[in-house]
Amino acid sequence: MSIRRTSPFILSALTLVVCFFSGREFLAMRAADEIRPGPGLTAARRLSDYFPPLKGTPGDTPVYVFQGPAAGGSVLVVGGTHPNEPAGTIAAVVLAENIRTAKGKVLIIPWANASGFTHSDPQEASPQRYEISTPGGRRSFRLGARVTNPVHQWPDPTIYVNPGGQKLAGIESRNLNRAYPGKPDGSLTERVAFAIMALIKAEGVVLGIDLHESAPEYPVINAIVFHENGADLAATAQMSLQAEGYDFRLEASPPNLRGLSHREWGDAAGIMAVLLETANASHGRLKGRPSAALVVDGQDKFYEKAAKLGRLFVPFGPAGIPLDERVARHLAGVSALLEALAEIAPAKAVSVENIPAAPAVLTQGLGAFLRPPD
Repeated sequence: MSIRRTSPFILSALTLVVCFFSGREFLAMRAADEIRPGPGLTAARRLSDYFPPLKGTPGDTPVYVFQGPAAGGSVLVVGGTHPNEPAGTIAAVVLAENIRTAKGKVLIIPWANASGFTHSDPQEASPQRYEISTPGGRRSFRLGARVTNPVHQWPDPTIYVNPGGQKLAGIESRNLNRAYPGKPDGSLTERVAFAIMALIKAEGVVLGIDLHESAPEYPVINAIVFHENGADLAATAQMSLQAEGYDFRLEASPPNLRGLSHREWGDAAGIMAVLLETANASHGRLKGRPSAALVVDGQDKFYEKAAKLGRLFVPFGPAGIPLDERVARHLAGVSALLEALAEIAPAKAVSVENIPAAPAVLTQGLGAFLRPPD
């Protein structure tokens, strides 16, 4: 019996082909996603405008400014702190492509950790991109990793002591939401955090909103996490959201949990700081096969079973929790927080028009509120 062996030349050729196509896909993640701000845009800036040493680094990222004709406060909306939590990113993109500001100023950062969008979480088999259908074609968006790309910041320390003095696992040194208030001469992640703090101070931001997602089995879910500076604001917004049929929990920011936006924005800049969480099955540990469909449709039979067993903190049925629903929740949360700001601090009110209403997003689909691709 003879055994036929594959030629070393053929194996080498196949290896080169695989490396070529996988490398091309990997490099494509470095290209920034398309964003087409609406006519309400008054200025397009970069984070490096607030902290020049960030210019030319993988941490620099766009900042979209919507200034109203009437005086008021300034509000910052941040998406993409964790690039594997797409509802926060897409909610920020939807706002940037639709809103007009009548009073005050809104600043939007869709891709806060720009470096994190250039790679994927290792060993998770996550899709690199997902698509959303619009009336004029399909829009493609990157699904990044939770932390900064190790190509841009390495090595991780064994133990990371963040700027707030918290001791964490080394990989958390690349987690933007553990790096506040940042350091001007720190790591790339710490410099991004410092730049966002510089923006908050330079623009006189009174309310900062950080948009996130977490796994359905995570206790802090469908929540408004608030700094004590914004306790009244969060409670007022929650009552409004409950009246609209949205179940939002209130979670106070723990004073001893350092480095997070909802803690350090309030402590270091004195602003009202909140973080919104939605439930994302593609982000969880109980999911089945990772896929772009799971990111967008949010349907997973394993999470259905987990819900029946009482293992989740949110309902989860055959319809899942699609991206449309998660973004709608964020938009409803932003609207409620702006209304609450006008109620409790009229002099600092920010009046925003054309925020897509959550019911409209659910009935018409998310793509109806995204501008078509070129």
